[in-house]
Amino acid sequence: MDLNNLALYKLLTRKMDWQTQRQEVLARNIANADTPDFKPQDLKPFTFRDALADSRRLKASTTAANHLQGTVPVGGLNKEQRVRAPYETAPDGNAVVIEEQVMKVSQNAMDYQTMVNLYRKQITMLKMALGRAGGG
Repeated sequence: MDLNNLALYKLLTRKMDWQTQRQEVLARNIANADTPDFKPQDLKPFTFRDALADSRRLKASTTAANHLQGTVPVGGLNKEQRVRAPYETAPDGNAVVIEEQVMKVSQNAMDYQTMVNLYRKQITMLKMALGRAGGG
């Protein structure tokens, strides 16, 4: 059985892949803390709503004029991202704030560990459902 064919495992894997990529970006920011004119970067936030929308392309259809059209707001589901200007810039133009980057790295690591734990719990539940709770 390939777990990647199950939607939940696919979603958890995508989130963990995103966190791995984000860790690389944040590490690059820290590594360039002394590079003149370097601006810190980050990935677009990963949302489960967007990830689920990628996997669900079916649109509800109505068979009568008095059916409800759905609950999607008029403007759609996507919200514009605001880019925050750095609050501290060095005289050489570098905008990396080490403390901010370290906090992001720490939060990313905790989020990644949460995804690993969720993955592990789901596998344990799947084994229990198959009657193989003791091993593998």
